[in-house]
Formats: sequence, C-alpha cells, structure tokens
Amino acid sequence: MNDFAAQGFVTHRDDWMAREELAERMVPLVGALRRDHEVVTSLHGHRLLGLSTTGIIELHERVAQLGHEELALDDTLAVLEGLRDLEPGASSIDVARLVAGRTDAPLDEYLREALAPAMGATPAEPTDVVLYGFGRIGRLLARILIAHNSGGSGLRLRAIVVRRGSENDLVKRASLLMRDSVHGRFAGSVTVDEDAEQIIANGTRIQVIYSNDPASVDYTGYGIQNAIVVDNTGRWRDEAGLSRHLEAKGVARVLLTAPGKGVLKNIVHGINDATITPEDRILSAASCTTNAITPVLKAVDEAYGIVRGHVETVHSFTNDQNLIDNFHSGDRRGRSAVLNMVITETGAAKAVARALPELEGKLTGSSIRVPTPDVSLAVLHLTLERPATKDELNDYLRRVSLHSKLRQQIDYVESPEVVSTDFVGSHRAGIVDGLATIANEQDVILYVWYDNEYGYSCQVIRVLEVMAGSHPVVLPPRREVTLQG
Repeated sequence: MNDFAAQGFVTHRDDWMAREELAERMVPLVGALRRDHEVVTSLHGHRLLGLSTTGIIELHERVAQLGHEELALDDTLAVLEGLRDLEPGASSIDVARLVAGRTDAPLDEYLREALAPAMGATPAEPTDVVLYGFGRIGRLLARILIAHNSGGSGLRLRAIVVRRGSENDLVKRASLLMRDSVHGRFAGSVTVDEDAEQIIANGTRIQVIYSNDPASVDYTGYGIQNAIVVDNTGRWRDEAGLSRHLEAKGVARVLLTAPGKGVLKNIVHGINDATITPEDRILSAASCTTNAITPVLKAVDEAYGIVRGHVETVHSFTNDQNLIDNFHSGDRRGRSAVLNMVITETGAAKAVARALPELEGKLTGSSIRVPTPDVSLAVLHLTLERPATKDELNDYLRRVSLHSKLRQQIDYVESPEVVSTDFVGSHRAGIVDGLATIANEQDVILYVWYDNEYGYSCQVIRVLEVMAGSHPVVLPPRREVTLQG
C-alpha cells in the first residue's frame, strides 16, 4: 500500500471511529428518555430505541438516502442531550425534524418552545391486550407490543389464547415466538414458566390460555381487566361472531385483524381512525392489502382526483393455501402454493371504499398468489381527473412519505436494485417504487410494495393505540403536503 492509500485508509478509519463515539453516547440517552420519561425518539419516523451503535450510524445514512436532508450525528446528539436536560413528559419526538427546524435561538430555548405541548404530559394508563390466536400476525403483534412496552404504560400484552396442540404446546409456542424463518430471531430473551403456563419475553409475562370458545374464558381470573382482545384467527368476521368475545369476563373491546363483514367499521390507520369512538366495541383493522393501497390512493385522489382504477395484487402465499396439491374448498387454492402462481379473488379494492367513501364504485381488483413467503406488490392502474407526469407524481408521493400526515403509512424508494425481500420488516403500510411509475397524461400506473405481515401488524398496533388512547403527543407536528409543494 502506498503512502497516499495508507493515509486515506487512516483518515476513513478515524472518521468512522469518531462517528462511532458519537453514536455510543446516544445509546444510553435514548434508553433513559424512554425509561425515565416515556419519551420515544426517532429520526423521520424510524425509532432510535434498541438500535446498536452501528445501527444508529446506518439509520443516519438511510434517512439521507430516502430524500431527507443529511443529518449530522453531532446534531442528533446535541438534541438528545437537550432532551435529557429538558425532561419533557410522555411524547413521541422526531429528533431529525427538530434539527431541521432549528432556529437561531439557543438550543435549550428552541427545544422548550418546540416541545411545549409535551412538558408535563403524563403517560397513558395501561391497557390490557389479549391476542386471540398466535399465528403469523399474532406473533408479530406480540413482538411489537413487547418492544413498545419497556416503560410499563400504554398497551400491555397480558395473554394469548390458543387451542392446545400437544403436550409440549407451551414450549413450541415460545419457540415460534423466538424463531421466525422470515423475520429472524426475537430481539431478546424468551423463556417459559411451565407451572404458571406463561411465556416470559424480555420480562413481559404472557399468560397462555387454552380455549376453544371465546365466551368461556374468564380473564379476570388472571388479573386481566377491561382488555382489548385482538382476534387474529379470522374465524369470526361479523359482529355476531366477534361479540362472543364480549361475553367473556374482563373484555371491553375487540379488534379483528381481517376485513370485517356487515356493519363493522373497517379502520385503516391514517385514513379513518378518527372515526373510532368509545362506543365502538368491535372494530376491524381491514386487510394488509387495503392498508397498503388506501393511503396511496387517498394521496393521489387529493392531488389529482381518481376517476376509476384497477388494483392487481401480486401476493405472497398464506396459510390458507395447500403446501402440495390437495382438496381445498376455494377455487384454485388446492394447488401447491410453493409451486404455482394462483389467480384468486381479492376484496381489497372494494374494501377501500369502507375507509375512503369517495372512491365507492371506482375500483376493481384481482390477485395472483405467488411462491414467496412474505412481501407483496400492488399494481394500481388509475385514470385521473387531471394529467400527471412521472416526475411530478413521484415528487409529490416522495414528499408525502417524508412530511405529511400519511408518513407513517407511505414510504417511497427509488432504486434499480430493490426486490421483495428488501422490504421484509418495513413498518410502513406500503412503499411506492418510484422508478416503476408510469404516467401518460390521465393514465398512471403505480407499484406499491408492502410487507403483508409486519407492515400490516404495525398498522394494527396503531389502531390499538387509538382504541386505548395510548399514543403520546407527536412532535414536531406533521404538516400538510400539496401537489405544488
């Protein structure tokens, strides 16, 4: 190695070590803010809590790649130290947006003014949550609830209800929580207390209740009161069936993780969650596809107006299909899910109107199940009232994903190399693939990726937070995004 190359190596290494030292100083600050003050910190919606030193550095680079202004590590550290000294109350604080909006005032004065709504804010009273069913969605909901509940307030996972599958059922359930072929290992410790029939995950004791009948469970016998039951079995989809949960002692409300039938409200967080009232005892969180496409459709409709459209979903296979060819009551679904693309129906397009009534009768839909275990793709063929160019439409959706009231739901990416596995673990409902956008005057085609398991589970948690009134104030507040900017 020549002297010039050696000097460059040393310079880059010194730069990395300097950044590492800054990130190391952030880790205890992030943890203490969450533990001592119920303050959750993030960078443009991406949580800092639980990240390693290298994870914090990588996040700073990633938010710049997403289109945000470059964020210096020392600026982030300065704000975190300012938050430590200020001691705000329970809140969700976007550090990057505080940095971007900083004025010429001294940092402590600027933070005190920007975070005034959080001063003295108290944590929400804990709300007991029961997961009825412990399949793909149930286990991901458990992971998220455990990760969010380090402070003990807000949503508290108290129990899961399942049918006993074997003599060593408890150990097997714990193993499935710990290990996931798609989403990787659980971040932490999972053990079992066989005498108490409990799974213990990162200090959270989860009672395992064995039952075949929702109405027969007495949750109060386990110290569970006024709980929200999240039914992720899909067995009951209407008010009559789901009302059986309300007959159980200790249950106050029910949330279904599937499209609801009949009069049930289908809630897509970010779209119609404001319609939730304390009187709504049974709600549906709609489907993964409805959650993925409705926010994008709302954004496009607000800017351009949608005349009509067709939604084609390329969807990963699910548990209701057969591993190999065998009898199935549904059309085509009896054929092997891992060997075939399977044309099937989807109610997602029509279901959009239940959350977004202005699109009633304007959308049709179809679906193809494909041999991948997770992450799906929605192709939106839309006819607009006003003409659009690719660059203009993409710029608008990119800004929506960064700054708008829908930034928790919509993400945006421009890369010629991304494929479906790159979106495993995305906490957004849908991700617009900007390079794939096609626009020809009023006719446009948008491609929206979505993690139909984890991204949907995050939306379910957001609905739960609204039902429980447990989400803290979000600062700085989100702003409206228009087509013109």
